Amino acid sequence: MKRIFSLALNAGLALTIALTLGRGLNDQLPAIAQTNSRLVVSAAASLTDALQEIAPLYKQTYSNVTLRYNFASSGALQQQIENGAPADIFISAAEKQMDALQQKNLIEPASRRNLLTNRLVLVVPNTASGVTNLQSLKDIRVKRIAIGNPRSVPAGQYSEEALKKQGLWNSLQPKFVLANNVRQVLQFVESGNVQAGLVYATDAKTSNKVKVVQVIPANLHTPIVYSIAVVKRSKSQTSARTFIQFLSSSKVKQIFQKYGFGTN
Repeated sequence: MKRIFSLALNAGLALTIALTLGRGLNDQLPAIAQTNSRLVVSAAASLTDALQEIAPLYKQTYSNVTLRYNFASSGALQQQIENGAPADIFISAAEKQMDALQQKNLIEPASRRNLLTNRLVLVVPNTASGVTNLQSLKDIRVKRIAIGNPRSVPAGQYSEEALKKQGLWNSLQPKFVLANNVRQVLQFVESGNVQAGLVYATDAKTSNKVKVVQVIPANLHTPIVYSIAVVKRSKSQTSARTFIQFLSSSKVKQIFQKYGFGTN
C-alpha cells in the first residue's frame, strides 16, 4: 500500500513539475518570437530623411530587429493598412488618417501618442522672384502651384485650409498641380516646373534648390501633429512598442529637431 502511495505521489510530483516547466516555456515563447523580428514602419513621406538617419542608431541598440520603412502620403498608407498590407507601426502626418484607422479598430489605441509637430511653408525655386506670400499667388505671372492632393496628403489638407481662410482657394484652383505626397511637391518646385509650392518646413530644409518665402501662420490651419501607433495586426507587438519608446528618447529627439521637427 505504501509502495502504491509512493508511486502515485512521485507521479503526481513529476506531472506538477512538467506542467510548471511547460507553463514557464510557454510564457517565454512570445519573448523568444520577438528576439528576431522584422518591423515594417509605414511613415509619412516627410519623415524620410529623419527616420533613415535614425535607423542605424536603432540597429546599434536592437541588432536582432530588422527595420523596414514604407514611405508614402498618410492617406495612401491608411488605405494600405485598411486593405491588409503588412505594417507594424503607422506614423501619420495628420490626426485624420490615424482617427480613421482607430475607428475601424485597426490600431492599438493604448499605443497611440503624438510624436512630432511641423510648420507649413510657401517655397519657390531659388532663382525665382515675385512670389512673397500666399496673396501674391494671384499674380497672373504665376501659372502653376504645387500642393499635395488634399484627398490623401495631409500637407495638401493643411494647404487647402490656409488658402480657404485667405479667400484664395477657388481662384487658384486652375493653377494647382496636385502631388501624391509632400516630397513630390518639393520636387516639382526644385525642377522649376511650378512657380511655387506648399510643403512642410522640414522638407524645405532638406533642399538647397528652393527658398522659403513665407511661413504660413499656424492659425490658418489645424495644428500639424504627427501621431504614431502600433497596427493591431502586427505580429511583433512587443518590438513595435519598444520602437515607439525609442523614438521618444533624447538622442532620437535631437535628430528630429535637427531636421526641423518640433518634439514633445
